[in-house]
Amino acid sequence: MGLTERLRAPDAVRTNALDAAALSASGASSDARAAYQQSKTAMHAALVDQVDLVSLSRLPAAELRTQITHLLTEKVGSADLPLNRAEREQMVRELTDEILGLGPLEPLLRDAAISDILVNTCDTIYVERNGKLEVTGLRFRDNDHLLQIINRIVSRVGRRVDETSPMVDARLPDGSRVNAIIPPLAVDGPILSIRRFGARPMRMDDLVRIGTLSEPMRAFLEVAVQARLNILISGGTGSGKTTMLNALSSFIPARERIVTIEDAAELHLQQHHVVRLETRPPNIEGKGEILTRDLVRNSLRMRPDRIIVGEIRSVEVIDMLQAMNTGHEGSMATVHANSPRDSLTRLMAMIGISGINVSEQVMSQMIVRSLDLVVQLVRGPDGARRVVSISEITGLEGMVMQLQEIFGFRQEGVNPEGNVLGAFGASGLRPRCMDRVERAGLQLDPSIFSLPEARS
Repeated sequence: MGLTERLRAPDAVRTNALDAAALSASGASSDARAAYQQSKTAMHAALVDQVDLVSLSRLPAAELRTQITHLLTEKVGSADLPLNRAEREQMVRELTDEILGLGPLEPLLRDAAISDILVNTCDTIYVERNGKLEVTGLRFRDNDHLLQIINRIVSRVGRRVDETSPMVDARLPDGSRVNAIIPPLAVDGPILSIRRFGARPMRMDDLVRIGTLSEPMRAFLEVAVQARLNILISGGTGSGKTTMLNALSSFIPARERIVTIEDAAELHLQQHHVVRLETRPPNIEGKGEILTRDLVRNSLRMRPDRIIVGEIRSVEVIDMLQAMNTGHEGSMATVHANSPRDSLTRLMAMIGISGINVSEQVMSQMIVRSLDLVVQLVRGPDGARRVVSISEITGLEGMVMQLQEIFGFRQEGVNPEGNVLGAFGASGLRPRCMDRVERAGLQLDPSIFSLPEARS
């Protein structure tokens, strides 16, 4: 017996109650939208009461959605509701999304053009599309409904959110990043933020095509990764650091063993030999927390060729820098900073709070001996993400870490449509690291480092 038959038979009392509840709810208010919502709520509650959750869990996802949609089409079609055909079809879609997915968020998650979903309590949902924020007409039934969806998301990855732990980071099955914060910290109600990642991770050629960087910059980064240079990706919130890290990882040879370490596993590396580690928050008793630093230390015992840290935030910087300087060349990490110089300053600050009693001179030496390149990303006023600088760390002069820019983006203005005008170009300096690239047997056309006006 299929799911539709199991749910349809033979509980006539429940079926009649379903129709009656929906009809009563539809007539309970003169406001059409309120009546629609009440009808949908009654239909959902009565249907969930009939569903055998154990049976549901055994069905393949595609078959489950097909049968649920078929059953709902029958139920909504036979119910005496003041709805036209389009509204009934809409109700079926919304109920299916509510039962099997994330309710009002499902149509947004199906839209590949949306990069961020921002839920400001139950009443307002914003999205970022093509770099611009816009409000949607979607909403949750109430804040309890929104909280149910948040719990559904975080429970799938073994996390929790409640009054004792009112902030949580999680992820969706496609790797999209999720952050939620609820009362009492969120005064007006639950807040949910989702950073979307495409179904297919963007490759470096895609980033060149959309103008994130130039072809010479792509070529240089390719040999830099293959030559096992240590790379720090720097940028502000939403500047594309994780996307760049994913794209750079495609240049790592397939024969190498990679260990990734993240707070919420978002990276989708294209190699087969990848070990993914994820931090763990404390349990309800405040015990069992596993920090990024713990995972970096453990990864050193896992025989990695390269270590990739999703984001350096705190004391794990010490262990990451030591790994880069002791046999794990070619490792990569991201950090929040507004410029290459600021990224090094942030690393210094994080070393300082680690509790290790070393001088600033030793801190600086640790950084310059461990890192080779800083890739700086910026999200412009037009919403576009760009690599505005690729800089080489060349050494230490006194107390000052020396940076040499290899490539950069020169902004020339903004057009009437608000789009940034400018061009990528080389600084005219040959990177010192090219000696290491050539020793690795890799070749690169030296003309890509020439100033734009010097090229033929």
